[in-house]
Amino acid sequence: MGLMDFIKKQFIDILQWTEDSDGVLAWRYPMADMEIQYGGSLTVRESQMAVFVNEGKIADVFGPGLYKLTTQTIPVLTYLKNWDKLFESPFKSDVYFFSTRQQVDQKWGTPQPITIRDKDFGAVRLRAFGNYSFRVADPKLFHTEISGTRDTYTVADLDGQLRGLVLQNISNAIAASGIPFLDLASNQLAFAQALTTQLAPEFAKIGLKLEGMTVQNVSLPEELQKIMDQKIGMGMVGNDMGKFMQYQTAQAIPKFAEGAGSDGGGIAGSAMGLGAGVALGQVLAQNLQAGLQGSGAAPASATGVKAEDVMATLEKLGDLKSKGILTQEEFDAKKAELLKKLV
Repeated sequence: MGLMDFIKKQFIDILQWTEDSDGVLAWRYPMADMEIQYGGSLTVRESQMAVFVNEGKIADVFGPGLYKLTTQTIPVLTYLKNWDKLFESPFKSDVYFFSTRQQVDQKWGTPQPITIRDKDFGAVRLRAFGNYSFRVADPKLFHTEISGTRDTYTVADLDGQLRGLVLQNISNAIAASGIPFLDLASNQLAFAQALTTQLAPEFAKIGLKLEGMTVQNVSLPEELQKIMDQKIGMGMVGNDMGKFMQYQTAQAIPKFAEGAGSDGGGIAGSAMGLGAGVALGQVLAQNLQAGLQGSGAAPASATGVKAEDVMATLEKLGDLKSKGILTQEEFDAKKAELLKKLV
């Protein structure tokens, strides 16, 4: 090999990155002691961006395309070098490539229950998990804040930072959404949207774009889970008082039958156990529904509604209101409807 051939080997005339593996966010072109040939080419593929760094300062950022490296294509670098005329010799500069593809199926979760503040229930401890996707949107900012001068920066290197970012913003996301916590917990799509709204600006601060987020599971304390189940049941029957009473009766039947069957006493226990308990519950529900749907001017004896039944129902409604399942307006409306039956 001749001397001139050896010298030519020290100059780079083609700069490109073929991305031979997944999960790499930033990659520095291996310059060693080589210099970039004036008039050489820079190839930036779709889903990539390239950044020229000169003496520690970011000079130029290139999006997808094929570039011939001259003073016209790298004007900022030309300015930093203080070239007062067209340079025609090789030059040194660090070149970083960034992958702007979506990084999908990134996991997030709460290893331990976390405490959030809710206006209805105070401090609530929950666990949740899901996934999200992101991409590098601002390579200049990402290089400055995160990847720096490392030869390679991967998704795995960033994973812990992003997981922590999600966890520390869950409580703020719930508060900022303005949606009652139980509604968020029962609607995973709304929960994910609240998290996305809160986290997107935090991702942008380090040059990333949050593309999507999912909540796959929310685990609540047992007491709160029971309240949420009741709320879901109420949503299924709507404001129909007859259906509400049927729903409440259906919830009580298993406990009633179990208690009656265990001690052998009472009508259900002495007759047919669980089957009699179910039948009795159905009769009670049908009678009360018929009474609630009767004329408001009819006496209690004609409608089949007893004063003690109405009072028991009002107590249950009051309990639901105190737990935040019914609003004051809903309670007042149902109370007035029930009291009319006693007139």
